[in-house]
Amino acid sequence: MTLTERKAEPGTGGASSEPRKATAKSRMRVRRAVLFTVLGALLVVAALVAAGTGQLGVAPDEVLGSIMNRLGITLWPMPSHPNGDSALWTIRFPRVALAILVGAALAAAGMIMQAIFGNPLAEPGVVGVSSGAALGASAAIVFGANFLGDWSIAVAAFGAGLLATLLVYGVSRANGKTEVVTLVLTGIAVNAFAGAGLALFMFLADTQSREAIVFWQLGSLNGARWPDVFVVLPVVAVGVTAALLLSRRYDLLSLGEKSARHLGVNVEALRIGSIVLVALLTGAAVAFCGIIAFVGLVIPHLMRMIIGPAHLPLLIASTLGGALLLVSADLVARTAVPMADLPIGMLTSLIGGPFFFWLLRRTRKRAGGWG
Repeated sequence: MTLTERKAEPGTGGASSEPRKATAKSRMRVRRAVLFTVLGALLVVAALVAAGTGQLGVAPDEVLGSIMNRLGITLWPMPSHPNGDSALWTIRFPRVALAILVGAALAAAGMIMQAIFGNPLAEPGVVGVSSGAALGASAAIVFGANFLGDWSIAVAAFGAGLLATLLVYGVSRANGKTEVVTLVLTGIAVNAFAGAGLALFMFLADTQSREAIVFWQLGSLNGARWPDVFVVLPVVAVGVTAALLLSRRYDLLSLGEKSARHLGVNVEALRIGSIVLVALLTGAAVAFCGIIAFVGLVIPHLMRMIIGPAHLPLLIASTLGGALLLVSADLVARTAVPMADLPIGMLTSLIGGPFFFWLLRRTRKRAGGWG
């Protein structure tokens, strides 16, 4: 057999491998497009259903009609109940909008953490940024901080979350590498310290402040207002946009630190900038909703299993999936128990813990580990 024949022979790595690679890439593009479409459609449906569900029921077409009417379009029917339109725009829509933003922020933050640390356990809650941000917000509540008006609690949460993440990152670095075991152990220590700080603030606080601190610990979207949405929206938009711009560098970093450096990536600057993004996204979410666990851990992992490790499509899928998860979880939290509003952080932990355990078992059986 000649050399030319060997190159053309299937399975020998010759020219015939190129069509297979092209076919695999085409299939992956189709899979990603289908996933984005399905997640986007489900998010729209979930948002309409969530906005119309509650003590005052509004049909999905009437919810859509209320939105279209505000846009000057009258093709759909308005809410039949006299207070329906007011309830939607005063109570329901701000809550749904905040759930979308917070879910997208937490999922994006989780994907960024996993990208820069190269580890599936690197989630904002695991490494202490969520509890640190909650500690900063609680301190602002107890001491009545009002240095930036509506932004005061958010800025305090961001600063404390950033300090917690920088501490974990600094301690886990050794000999130019990030030690995963040290990362997790340091995160546990930071979470324990933040928990003690929250307990101290609860001891020092008055009744109203104590109830607000409990709100941060349990996590809830109850009482969401449009001013909260308008504060979180630009923060999440900036954070997600920056992550999209950095996605190519995350792909290079996944090849290894040495390879990334040879390809022109400033690894330390990338990690520090990404840590600031994580603190920004998580701090904004925690400041208005409290600690909501497992969104940033489960969603990026699940999306990676479906569409692969490329970070640009992974970030898009994660933000859509995180938004869909939190809108759905908040709907369950509002309706599972009559006349009650369950803490959404408790609900995501109850569901996310067993689900992530199943994901880990499935991954180990099929792929032998993290992929």
